[in-house]
Amino acid sequence: MIKSSFKFYWEDTLLEMLPSRALFLPGAKELLICDIHLGKAEYFQQNGIPLTNNTDENNFARIEKLVKKYNPDKLIILGDLFHSKYSISKTLQKKVEDLPELLNTNVELVLGNHDIGCNIKNLKILDFKKIKNIIFSHEPINFKSNKNLNICGHYHPKVYLKNNGDKLSLRCFAMDTNKNILFLPAFGDLTGGYHCKKSFKKWIIVSEEQIIEI
Repeated sequence: MIKSSFKFYWEDTLLEMLPSRALFLPGAKELLICDIHLGKAEYFQQNGIPLTNNTDENNFARIEKLVKKYNPDKLIILGDLFHSKYSISKTLQKKVEDLPELLNTNVELVLGNHDIGCNIKNLKILDFKKIKNIIFSHEPINFKSNKNLNICGHYHPKVYLKNNGDKLSLRCFAMDTNKNILFLPAFGDLTGGYHCKKSFKKWIIVSEEQIIEI
């Protein structure tokens, strides 16, 4: 069934998966995104691969549009805000530091492996975050209680569809129901992805406005 979003409860917490590659927690008014990889085009340019710089501008515009629509009290980025400490220009640095003022909301960053060594100001920096029975992290983490839900990034989940030799890749939310891990789709435009395991429950993003459960 195709919908504009999918909602589900983890005990008493409502979570809403959005085709805009974000997860919204209406009760806490928290908006979650991950794996933006700002500066990735510059990183490739430094290594002799010509790519346009327009992806970062589009990423910022999409973030601003999302925050304006959902008006969260907090934007939580689950890691890999940047692609590399070696490709952060002064302009990009200032745009990130100005995000809380621009968005008029608090911004928290759960550090990802690509954020290591990056100089980040004006954002609250965390290794992980736990609220009630939900754990926010960049990479999946092990926890003892099967009542906990781990929401993370890092995986860049995708599904691949084949038809008569053609191959189409689509981003998705993916749930490892055996381990209670919900992987968010990569938010950044210039990101690859990994094929989901067949056992994962999936919500495929088919357009900017539509998502389908399989």
